[in-house]
Amino acid sequence: MRYRTYIIARDYGFAPNPFGIHCSLATCKPEIRKHSKVGDWVFGTGSSKKGMAGKLIYAMEVSEKIDFHTYWRDPLYEYKKPILNGSLKQMYGDNIYHKDEHTDKWNQLNSHHSNEDGTINELNLITDLKGEFVLISNHFYYFGSSCITIPSEFKNEMCMKRQGYKHVNPFIAQKFLNWLQENYEPGRHDEPLLFQTFERYKGR
Repeated sequence: MRYRTYIIARDYGFAPNPFGIHCSLATCKPEIRKHSKVGDWVFGTGSSKKGMAGKLIYAMEVSEKIDFHTYWRDPLYEYKKPILNGSLKQMYGDNIYHKDEHTDKWNQLNSHHSNEDGTINELNLITDLKGEFVLISNHFYYFGSSCITIPSEFKNEMCMKRQGYKHVNPFIAQKFLNWLQENYEPGRHDEPLLFQTFERYKGR
């Protein structure tokens, strides 16, 4: 079992997508998605640029690791496909990639990661598909706008100062999870941080 942590620069409910009964990580962070295994934990912490340093936005245990083809075709994850004229939760759906059966080329739905005119954003497509897999969790803690302060004894290990990711010391990570589980119920506790802006941000 491994534990990985990274900074969430922009929390729109897209990466991760915490809506419904699953928390999914289908875009961004390709190395985390590629190398994580079932049973691993992923932690997302706040950005100092947003005044959220030392805050926990979410923690997810990887329950399932599937490819994009499976994610797209499985009816269980149909609700993760974006509906841009729907609610904010629907707008930021992350189930956006599928192959054209005739050309074998990848399509990208008009979404948070497409261009403003709805065309494919090639940079985002390349970065997202580089991760090869989608991480699914049915055991997660998502705090969003109610992100919690990480106790000082865990901050140095759990938090980074720059983009990228790192492996967390297993002993400290497990102690942190024990604290988390003792003090909070799993599931989604609030809306994403940037729902407050009612903006649809384009980009990674």
